[in-house]
Amino acid sequence: MTATLRPSTVPLAFAHADVTESGEKPNMRLRNTSADSPDGSQLFEDTSGAAAASQTGYSNQQAGPQAAGFPGQSILSDPMSNLAMAYGSSLASQGREMVDKNLDRFIPISKLKYYFAVDTVYVGKKLGLLVFPYMHENWEVSYQQDTPVAPRFDVNAPDLYIPAMGFITYVLVAGLALGTQNRFSPELLGVQASSALVWLIMEVLAVLLSLYLVTVNTDLTTIDLLAFSGYKYVGMIIGVVAGLMFGRSAYYLSLLWCCVAIFVFMIRTLRLKLLSEAAAEGRLVRGTRNQLRMYLTMSIAAAQPIFMYWLTYHLIR
Repeated sequence: MTATLRPSTVPLAFAHADVTESGEKPNMRLRNTSADSPDGSQLFEDTSGAAAASQTGYSNQQAGPQAAGFPGQSILSDPMSNLAMAYGSSLASQGREMVDKNLDRFIPISKLKYYFAVDTVYVGKKLGLLVFPYMHENWEVSYQQDTPVAPRFDVNAPDLYIPAMGFITYVLVAGLALGTQNRFSPELLGVQASSALVWLIMEVLAVLLSLYLVTVNTDLTTIDLLAFSGYKYVGMIIGVVAGLMFGRSAYYLSLLWCCVAIFVFMIRTLRLKLLSEAAAEGRLVRGTRNQLRMYLTMSIAAAQPIFMYWLTYHLIR
């Protein structure tokens, strides 16, 4: 018995054939290929490749910094670099301490608050003492547990408020005087202020040099000398204002009065600081060193009227 094989028609899942009457080859269309639309564009865009590429790039970006590492880690991890940084910090701290120590020796910045501890009553009494020092008897500075009391509690204590305000007021009055004479200009006012400041600094430096040469052991500090030298601005302001209001004769009379007053004030104040205890008590000054101290005190006091006239005479015409 012979079995005959009958060809069966098996439909293909991935293609179908069309046979034309003219015997042309059939056109095969695969399922996985993209069909062309009538206008030549694809129906669906394949984005799987772009998504994979973006994920790969993102992972590379994350892994990049970790793989590259921080460039300063090698420097910070170097023992020699750490040792150099520690040595540099040590040198900087030692230099800062040295500068603060030497600066506080000449200009005790930490004590500046003491020189501005004033009130209205103290300022009024101090201005009266600078103009009328003849009736004042007690010139000693009061102390509390080896520390001088604040200026607002003792009129004899030096301060920087009156010298600072006096300098500023002197510059303003000088500008007013120049303006009344049609000679005002910002440059000329700046020259006036800078010259007054330079003369003040030179005066303080000269006194410090004299104290060093005479070898005077005193508790006067640089700020004390700056305060005493700045009190002359009060008399200068009074002289210039009197000259502007009443003429040149009033300027000379008021300036003469203020010059004598500042001379007496400086003598009675500095003798307690520069002269010996015997001189402070009013007894006769003896000895070469005490005589040098007396001459130094008188020279400092005599220099105040000279500066007062030198800085004000050209403002009155």
